[in-house]
Amino acid sequence: MKCVNIYEAQTHLSRLLDEVSRGEEGTIAKSGKPIARLVPVTLSRPIRTPGVLRGKIQISDDFDAPLSDEV
Repeated sequence: MKCVNIYEAQTHLSRLLDEVSRGEEGTIAKSGKPIARLVPVTLSRPIRTPGVLRGKIQISDDFDAPLSDEV
């Protein structure tokens, strides 16, 4: 993708977004000066591993006991 002006970006937004979704990057300019970049969004989530903290966390036996009046 290349540098496009605001009018062209408004007119061809769907086409520009299709290009971005394919991994291309581009720039939107106003009067020839770049003001915004179009880049694809990467959605990455950390890999969760169940049981990683097994045996490392201890909960006391009176965890759910009623609190004293002082607290």
